[in-house]
Amino acid sequence: MLKPGFWNDQEQSQQVMQSVSALKEKLNSFKDLCRMYENLLVLLALSEEEDDQGIAQELADELKNLHRLLEQMELRLLLSGSYDHSNAILSLHAGAGGTEAQDWVQMLLRMYTRWGEEKGYSCELADLLPGDEAGIKSATMMVSGPNAYGYLQSEKGVHRLVRISPFDAGGRRHTSFASVDVLPQVEEDNPEVEINPEDLKIDTFRASGAGGQHVNKTDSAVRITHLPTGIVVVCQSERSQISNRNTALKLLKAKILDLEMKKKEAELAALREEKSEIAWGSQIRSYVFHPYSLVKDHRTAVEIGNVNAVMDGGIDQFIAAYLREKARRIKK
Repeated sequence: MLKPGFWNDQEQSQQVMQSVSALKEKLNSFKDLCRMYENLLVLLALSEEEDDQGIAQELADELKNLHRLLEQMELRLLLSGSYDHSNAILSLHAGAGGTEAQDWVQMLLRMYTRWGEEKGYSCELADLLPGDEAGIKSATMMVSGPNAYGYLQSEKGVHRLVRISPFDAGGRRHTSFASVDVLPQVEEDNPEVEINPEDLKIDTFRASGAGGQHVNKTDSAVRITHLPTGIVVVCQSERSQISNRNTALKLLKAKILDLEMKKKEAELAALREEKSEIAWGSQIRSYVFHPYSLVKDHRTAVEIGNVNAVMDGGIDQFIAAYLREKARRIKK
């Protein structure tokens, strides 16, 4: 940064500044943990010398806090992928089952929104297709914040719900499925994704929905088709056609990047003869409301008995286990 001419290239200098900022954050977090550890040693010595229950309780509380912060730092250090620090694009789609499956999508959308808000992330709907009677057929949400994609990548796959259906007059137990896809949001200047405007077919139409913010009186909704790949994206969350177009382009870039990443993964898997590793379990998690309460991740075997806490956004335990398992597999 002190070299002559460093600030002449604004793009390069900004990249360096961002890297410095990220490294400083990691270093400062480590220093904070060291200070907390040293303070705990002092409290431990005082507790042993004075046999003071008050100090002992303070020591126990501070130890729990240190353990929590240490786990958070460990997870951040596990995020080593090229796009782990990016914002995320979360898409949900109802499986077979009609209204029951569509209600399940709405429940999952609420769960991820609550999780994101708890993390201080911005969660904005880009597209939403309501169900015929209740629930949601499909939804796309932009989750913006540090490491959003790194954490949410663990949620890709099929999520299974078992419960007594509120839509069944006979009170029978139903099983429903919903698919979750997570993509990293691509930066405007990303050289890996170049889109030729001539390859795009752009259509505008009126937003659909049950009313309120999802209905417009003008053709503000935007559908973009990428002709070479056949990828189609839709955005109708804003009243401005320009805003919807910009968001749709972000979705398109993310899907094109995902397509390229999958091609590379398939090539590597073929070389390593590890094709089974590409799809690490399609049905990743089961949420059982009846006859007992349990959420189980089938990839890591992590189980949580409080299903309501999970539906309120308590999925960090599943995310942590996934990242540790992923790191273990990479090391192999």
